[in-house]
Amino acid sequence: MSESARSFFFAVALCVVCSVLLTAASTGLQRRQEHNMRLEKQRNVLKAVGLIVAGKPLVESQIEKLYKEKIKTFWVTPEGELVDAKKHAGTDLPLYVRLEDRTIHTYAVPVESDGLWGKIYGYLALENDGATVAGFTVFQHSETPGLGGEIEKEWFQKEWIGKKIVDKDGNFISIRIARGEAGEAVPERMRPHTVDGISGATLTGRYLTAGIRETLESYEPVSIRFRKNMIGVP
Repeated sequence: MSESARSFFFAVALCVVCSVLLTAASTGLQRRQEHNMRLEKQRNVLKAVGLIVAGKPLVESQIEKLYKEKIKTFWVTPEGELVDAKKHAGTDLPLYVRLEDRTIHTYAVPVESDGLWGKIYGYLALENDGATVAGFTVFQHSETPGLGGEIEKEWFQKEWIGKKIVDKDGNFISIRIARGEAGEAVPERMRPHTVDGISGATLTGRYLTAGIRETLESYEPVSIRFRKNMIGVP
């Protein structure tokens, strides 16, 4: 075999080996990325429903164990009824419930909102009264660090706890984000439904306000059932 032929076959073999190694590495990394994404979503659901406390981080195995023991995924029909994950239809929406002794303690809904630079993903949890916010988290966004990026900070997310999505007469209101601190700038009747905004991030607040409203409107049929005490574990 000539020198040029040997060089050619060596180059081909090297390419094949490199391709196999790259494919194996890519597959391994993809699995790890999917695992990390699933774990991060579990962590955020647990945080939203009050099972993870700020300043007390859990290791991977603790998150998986707690999620398995306390969280159950149901699907919500357009009429607001809960169905098992194996029986849901294409128009149903996912719902993550925190169970305590077979009783729904809180429930979390996934949030997908427009942002200034891209999508904002998180979870909003409500008490089983169907009216009071139990927690709010953001696990992915493209907002500007130090400005709109503050939506992922603890101080901002704590602002949501205890806010009401309905007025005193039970009418749906949603939650809005103020331009900066709410304070006296917000009418007293709207303060239970308003969280402090982020200075210099008015557009992020505006987009997220619209996204939260759209999400809560989608889940309003099941929230109404919670408010009327018509929901139980299937």
